[in-house]
Amino acid sequence: MLKQRDLHECHALYNLMTDPAVFPYVRYPCQSYEEYLFITKQLIVEEEQGTCISRTILDEIGHPIGTMDLYQINHRTGFLATWIGAPYFGKGYNQRAKEVFFAELFLGHEIETIYLKIRTQNIRSRKAVEKLPYVQLANERNKQLYQSINHPQQRYDLYCVERLEFLESSGGMQHGVAT
Repeated sequence: MLKQRDLHECHALYNLMTDPAVFPYVRYPCQSYEEYLFITKQLIVEEEQGTCISRTILDEIGHPIGTMDLYQINHRTGFLATWIGAPYFGKGYNQRAKEVFFAELFLGHEIETIYLKIRTQNIRSRKAVEKLPYVQLANERNKQLYQSINHPQQRYDLYCVERLEFLESSGGMQHGVAT
């Protein structure tokens, strides 16, 4: 379901990312394929340096359908960025990919907290994340971080996933045993 990023999948991912239902919500909204290729190369280097962890989300037959990154890794925390191509909306890929990625992060990389900042107008992402039993709204819980991610031009809700809560949840335990 997830694999390390490589340049061979960039063309397929770029075509999915440019869809108007996806493009406004991606972390790196690239204006050209060449720019997307450059950003992907940067992410691969950042992963080698330990400042991000980036994965390609695959469908059942191994086609790339989106990406998932943990970025700004610092003191065993980081921010999650996820996007999935529009043809794959509503098919459960988001939840399954998050569970696999979270298990990797918490069990393999010693991450303690994953933050998700979701634009207030991105109803699809907000509904998807609120379905996950181990995700908590953190606007009040971490007011300083919440204030730091918001500015007049763009408003976000802040969510978090704590290592222990994920591992204690039914999905986390299944992945914990399997890993």
